[in-house]
Amino acid sequence: MHNACMKNLQVRSVPERTHAVLRRRAAHAGMSLQEYLLSMLNDTASRPTVEEVLTRIATRSGGRVRPAAAVRDIRAERSGR
Repeated sequence: MHNACMKNLQVRSVPERTHAVLRRRAAHAGMSLQEYLLSMLNDTASRPTVEEVLTRIATRSGGRVRPAAAVRDIRAERSGR
């Protein structure tokens, strides 16, 4: 039975190659394509984006380093490797 609170989502113009890869991955996982894509969407939605994390950090107090400076320093360190 369809749950009335569940939303439907339709994606149009999916390239054939993309569709084939996703269909193959779903089959390998023992899932239908719909189950596979729903699990991917749920996984993605359960993790905050970088912007969401930075916004949350910016509202906290007590730190000595501003988030933007920390991001800049980390990027500089990584690029120097």
